[in-house]
Amino acid sequence: MSDHDPSAFEIDKARVREGFARAAPQYEDHAVVQREVQGRLLERLDLVRMQPARVIDLGCGIGESFDDLARRYRRARLTGVDFAPPMLQRARRRGRWLRRPWVICGDIEALPLADASQDLAISSAALQWCTSLDRALAEVRRILAPGGLWMFTTFGPDTLRELREAFATVDGGAQAHVNAFIDMHDIGDALVRAGFADPVMDQETLTLTYPDLTRLMRDLRGVGVRNALAGRGRGLTGPRRMVAVAEAYARQFGVEGRLPATWEVVYGHAWVPDAPPPRGPQGRTIPIQPVS
Repeated sequence: MSDHDPSAFEIDKARVREGFARAAPQYEDHAVVQREVQGRLLERLDLVRMQPARVIDLGCGIGESFDDLARRYRRARLTGVDFAPPMLQRARRRGRWLRRPWVICGDIEALPLADASQDLAISSAALQWCTSLDRALAEVRRILAPGGLWMFTTFGPDTLRELREAFATVDGGAQAHVNAFIDMHDIGDALVRAGFADPVMDQETLTLTYPDLTRLMRDLRGVGVRNALAGRGRGLTGPRRMVAVAEAYARQFGVEGRLPATWEVVYGHAWVPDAPPPRGPQGRTIPIQPVS
């Protein structure tokens, strides 16, 4: 992965799942960035001329995409996949009673879906929580039918850089308290390895400002964002350390009493060619089943 140490992206999946499960009840109150990014992703579907019969949201969370997708593709069978059951409990309430989306508890890296069973797959702000990007993209490629479209967002390396640098200032750079994110060009290369055609990548930077570090951390925890790196620092982030981090943050980045928080948003899409996907040793077919 470019100049990055691959071990920097090892994710503790159990910790990620726990964080999102805890966040489910208050997710909507804190998901300002996530909602904005998902909205921009869905707007990009305006440029795509297709009427898919089967549409899936991978990492659907509480199902905020379902209403938009149902309006766009009125005859499509909508499905959502997420690995945090409390998120799915909220997602399954979306839609009209006779046309509720199917929701499936599963992992993007091992999807419980049949080969070529979907026509359009979207995912917003979920890929950064995968242990193996190659494995995740291979699974997406496997479940998409020939001519299918994969459209997604994730976050790039500049995301939360201010918070990362503030922690590094206090800890001398010895501990990782903020997740690492994969570069856009590495994601593009991974799409090609997975057998996708015509990949397109671009990015933009969003900046939110907060009155203090406490408010920023509250929003991050409220959407389930926790430091999930397997090699994360194990030292306690107690009150004294957090005060020091807040002071470093304000000293280095504060502007007129506000603290900026950067989000590097990466957008990508790619198509499935007519040829079958590359098959790895773990390739398999599992019939799709709705959660009861």
